[in-house]
Amino acid sequence: MASFVRTNYGASLSPDATAFAHLVDDGGYPRAVQRFLRGWRASSSRDVELPVEGPVNRVIHSADGHWLACEVAPEGGTRSQIWVVTTDPDDRDAHRIDRWSSPLGEGTAELIGWDGTQVAAILTGEDGVGSSCLINPADGSTVLLDRRSGGRLVDSWAGASLVRVGPRGYRDLIMLRGLTEIALLPYDPGSTTDAGTILDDHSPRRLRSGLDGETMTLYQPHKVYGLNSTEGFVRALIRSDNGAAHARLLEVTTTADGVSYHVVAERPGYDLDEFVVSDDLSTVALLWNIHGCSELQILSYADNTLSEPIPLPGLVATELSISAGGSMVAMTVESPNLPPTVELVDPRTREWERIDREPSRGPLTADPTLEFVTARDGLEMSGWLYRPPAPVRPIGAMIFLHGGPEGQSRPGYNEFFPPLLEAGITVFAPNVRGSGGFGRAFMHADDKELRFAAIDDVAACVEFLIEREEVPTDRIACSGWSYGGYLTQAALTFHPDLFAAGISICGMSDLNTWYRTTEPWIAAAAYPKYGHPIADRELLERLSPLLRAHALTAPMLLVHGANDTNVPPSESQQMFEALRSLGHNVELLIFDDDGHEIVKRENRATLVSAMTRWLTAAFAPSPIG
Repeated sequence: MASFVRTNYGASLSPDATAFAHLVDDGGYPRAVQRFLRGWRASSSRDVELPVEGPVNRVIHSADGHWLACEVAPEGGTRSQIWVVTTDPDDRDAHRIDRWSSPLGEGTAELIGWDGTQVAAILTGEDGVGSSCLINPADGSTVLLDRRSGGRLVDSWAGASLVRVGPRGYRDLIMLRGLTEIALLPYDPGSTTDAGTILDDHSPRRLRSGLDGETMTLYQPHKVYGLNSTEGFVRALIRSDNGAAHARLLEVTTTADGVSYHVVAERPGYDLDEFVVSDDLSTVALLWNIHGCSELQILSYADNTLSEPIPLPGLVATELSISAGGSMVAMTVESPNLPPTVELVDPRTREWERIDREPSRGPLTADPTLEFVTARDGLEMSGWLYRPPAPVRPIGAMIFLHGGPEGQSRPGYNEFFPPLLEAGITVFAPNVRGSGGFGRAFMHADDKELRFAAIDDVAACVEFLIEREEVPTDRIACSGWSYGGYLTQAALTFHPDLFAAGISICGMSDLNTWYRTTEPWIAAAAYPKYGHPIADRELLERLSPLLRAHALTAPMLLVHGANDTNVPPSESQQMFEALRSLGHNVELLIFDDDGHEIVKRENRATLVSAMTRWLTAAFAPSPIG
C-alpha cells in the first residue's frame, strides 16, 4: 500500500497576524489546526476538535479574531455542515450553527467567510435553492440575505452583499443592499465574474478608500431599487473576464447615478487566479496563472503601485489569506516534489517566514516539462509530462484528465503520480479544450456539441505520446477524475483501438441519468456546458459512454465514493454492470466512507495501489503461446 506524506494547506491568518489556522492531512480525514506565531504561545499549536467524523474542508478566522468557523463533510460526503469554536485553545466547546428547517430536507451548508462577527454562509436544501445567510456563531440565529436557485454568496459586509448568479461559464456578480439589487457589469454573454470583495461601507473597522483616476465605463445597472444619493456609494474589487479574453482585477463603484468600473490589474494573455485585500485597504495580493504555474504580485492600494513578482518557494500557489493590516500574506504552495504546505510572506520586505523548519517532501521525481499538443482541428493545447526517473525502464504511459471540465492540470503535487512513475509509467496530464486558466474562449471550446472535439483531444494526446515519446501503441492508458472520469470513458468508447486500459474515478457514464440523480443545483448550473436534459436529450445520449459500452475493448477499473452526491456511485455501477454483461474485463472499487473527492488518506492509498496494479497488468507483455 502506498504511503503519503503530511500536507498542510488552506491557511486563514488571524487579523493581527499572531496566529493562523489551517488544514492538515496526515492520516484519516483532513482536520483543522490552530498555530501560534507570536506571544507566549509562539510555536505551539492545537487541534480543532469537532464532534463529527469527516474531513474539514475549510477553516476561517473571524474578522475580530475571536472565532474559528469550520466547514466539515460528514463521512466524506458532498454535503457539509458548519461548526464554530473560539480561538481560545482551552475552549473546546465546538457547536454546529447551520441547523435550519426546510420542508425538503436539511441539505448542505457552505462556509463563505465572516461579516464582522456573523458567519456568512450558503444553506441549500433538497430543492437546490441557495439561501445566502448570516449566522450568529453564539446561538445560531440566522438572517436571510438572499434566496434564489443557483445563487452563491461571495462576500458580505455591513449591509452590502455580493451574490454570484448564472450557470457555469455565464456567471455574473450582483450587489445587494437591502431591497436594492444592482448588476455590476454590462451584459457580456460567455463571460465569468465569480469572485469579489466589498470595500466601501460605513463601518469604522473596515474604512474604505478607493483608487484615484478616471473610470473606464459608466452605465445604468439593470435593476436599482430604492438606491438614492443619501445612501452614498459602495465599492468592490472583483475578478472578471467581462469585456476581455482573460480574467483581470476590476474595481466597481455603485452610486445613485449608476455603476462605474475600471481595470486595476491585468496580465495580457494570462488569467488572474486569486486576489485578497487587507481590511485596512493598504495591500492587495494577486496570484496570476502562467501556463499553470503561479506568480505572486503585491498591489499597494493607496497609490496603485504593482510590485515585481515575488519568487515563490514552489511552482503553484493557491488559497490566499492576508492579515487585517496587510503585514502578512499566507498561501498554500506546492510543486511536484513539495507536498502542499502553508507559507507566509511579508509583502513589504518580500521575505518568507517558514513555519516548518524541515517540511516533509514527497518521493523525488524530476519536474514535469510543459508540452504543447496540436489537436486534430488545429487547436493548440498544453499539458505536463512526467517521465519515470532513471534508471527505471518505461513500460507504458497514462493520460490523466482533470475534472471540471473547467479545472486545470498544473505542476503541483500529485500523490498518485510517483508510484506510477516508479513503476515505469509515463504520465501526461493535458489541458484539453474546456480547461480553465487559458481564457474564456478556450474554456467554452467544449460546450455542448463541441464536446466531441474534446473527446478527440484525448486521441490527439495519444498520438503525441506515440510520436514524441515513442510509447508503444499498445501501452497507453487513460484515467481521470469526475469529468475526467467521464472523458476517460468517452475516449475509450469513441477511440477504443487507442487504449490498453482505463481508470474512471467518480465519473459520469450517462449524462441523462446523471442529470436525474445529481444535486439539482449542480444540474441546473451545467445546462450551458453539457446541454439541457430535455432540449438536448439526443445530444446527451450521443455523448454518453454507457450507450457505447459495446465498443469498449480495454480493461476498465471504475472507482467511486459511496457518499458522492455530485456524481452518484450509480454512474459507475451501471457502467460496471453493462461491461460485465458484455463479458469485458472490468472491476468496481467502492469506498463506503468517502465521497466525490476520495479524501480519506487510507482510501487514497488503496486507490493508488489499485491504479498501479491495474496499469502494470495491462502493460505486461502477452505470454508466448
